[in-house]
Amino acid sequence: MTDDRPWLVTGAGGMLAQDVLGRLAEAGEQVVALDRAALDLTDRAAVQQALELHRPAVVVNCAAWTAVDDAETREAEALAINGDGPAHLAAACASTGTVLLHVSTDYVFAGDAEEPYAEDAPTAPRSAYGRTKLAGEQAVLKTLPEHGYVVRTAWLYGTGGPNFVRTMIRLAGERETLDVVNDQRGQPTWSADLAGLLLALGCGALAGTAPAGVYHGTSSGETTWYGFTREIFRLLGTDPDRVRPTTSEAFVRPAPRPAYSVLGHDRFRAAGIEPPRDWRAALAEAFPEIHRAQTKENPA
Repeated sequence: MTDDRPWLVTGAGGMLAQDVLGRLAEAGEQVVALDRAALDLTDRAAVQQALELHRPAVVVNCAAWTAVDDAETREAEALAINGDGPAHLAAACASTGTVLLHVSTDYVFAGDAEEPYAEDAPTAPRSAYGRTKLAGEQAVLKTLPEHGYVVRTAWLYGTGGPNFVRTMIRLAGERETLDVVNDQRGQPTWSADLAGLLLALGCGALAGTAPAGVYHGTSSGETTWYGFTREIFRLLGTDPDRVRPTTSEAFVRPAPRPAYSVLGHDRFRAAGIEPPRDWRAALAEAFPEIHRAQTKENPA
């Protein structure tokens, strides 16, 4: 136990939050889990009241508007959750002496780099979703210069909830071939690995060994969606050549996708925390459980 006060997890019904709650339970931490029904982050008074009631040592903010394309036409609604919500949390944390770990995204970058984005690289979001997430980051860092942590992640997948791995498992059983984008590069990241990273960072924050600021919580290595899918097919025991490469132009979406989402991990290393392992090793461990969950919910 790092502190006799609990950890508070927002967005507790989501995929990442469920893994965070699991890691906290394994570590023997006291936990307060609040889903959207229990805590509306857009309600500043409710957020302040929740923190005054529970007096957590650490808040892990997993709540977010994640419908990237919908944000293009509903930016104000997305901003209320992704921008105002973290601002309310930061203000409440400032008044209660609480550490805030806020989960953000690679979409705050333009996606046009050719080498991994450093934590202090200039931000330039190209989508409404990215703009709203950047607003949340800025609020946390401004309000909590000593106790605010922004953890950017990307290409997140896990057992619970819809995600790319589960979708590809389903499509492998429905189609003979799949066309998958091969001109977007990133780091597939298992939500359970990110949850462990958040636990380590929170403990480091409480111990004074991890300075506040921006961190990048993605797997090591990099690939394309095409390469990612081929590995999923290999783990399924089916022919990876059923996956065919294509370009982003074949899948035009309302929100532009970053062409390059590879993030650097220097700040975690400087804090004495090892970044997540290579994405292939993580996927290999995660895959059996994800496959069981997908086939249980969608039997052939």
